[in-house]
Amino acid sequence: MATFVFIPGMCHGGWTYEPLTEQLRAHGHRVYPLTLTGLSERGHLLNAGVNLETHVQDVVGVLVAEEIEDAVLVGHSYGGMVITGTADRVPERVASLVYLDSVVPQHGDSFWTLVSDQERKWFMDVTETGHSVRPLPFFDSRATPHPLASLLQPIRLTGDLARFRSRDYVYAAGWDGESPFTSIYQRLRDDPQWTAHALDSRHNLMRDAPDDLLKILLGIVQPG
Repeated sequence: MATFVFIPGMCHGGWTYEPLTEQLRAHGHRVYPLTLTGLSERGHLLNAGVNLETHVQDVVGVLVAEEIEDAVLVGHSYGGMVITGTADRVPERVASLVYLDSVVPQHGDSFWTLVSDQERKWFMDVTETGHSVRPLPFFDSRATPHPLASLLQPIRLTGDLARFRSRDYVYAAGWDGESPFTSIYQRLRDDPQWTAHALDSRHNLMRDAPDDLLKILLGIVQPG
């Protein structure tokens, strides 16, 4: 039995992983689809102080409270920032990392610095409060504003991702237009320390390629 901890991308909650959560539990695995502070059902907690560190602490808190010591951390898009920070903070509780069409930050990077000008233009469409980014019109109807500070705060890392048992990158090859994650995928597919996958899917892999994604996740914890 493996333990999966799912981190959503911008503006989304743990509900974005519902199909995968149900199927992985049916295979006997433990699954924690998390909603980060200030988002979705935790949107009432959104304020100017919610940042990347807040979200890392969200995940660390679950790992500690649930006594998880072999987590497979799965992060979509912005969630790549969060799983990287969490793994660096409590490496003894993490077994594997899975990046779903996301950034893979190094020390000092922020989500802002790692995406394209198109995404940065979107980030500037803030709500009336000035401290959150509006969901894009085509997002799920449950999507909520995302804390701007979490996108701007640089990540602070002290270790190397090579310490973990496995690291997988799942690239969405079916973007409408240019993907901000293409260069990341191209770099990692040639790195022997990573396993890279490309799916014919748009950015929301959980919605558009759930069966392929399930096979990849099961293959990580049940090799061969």
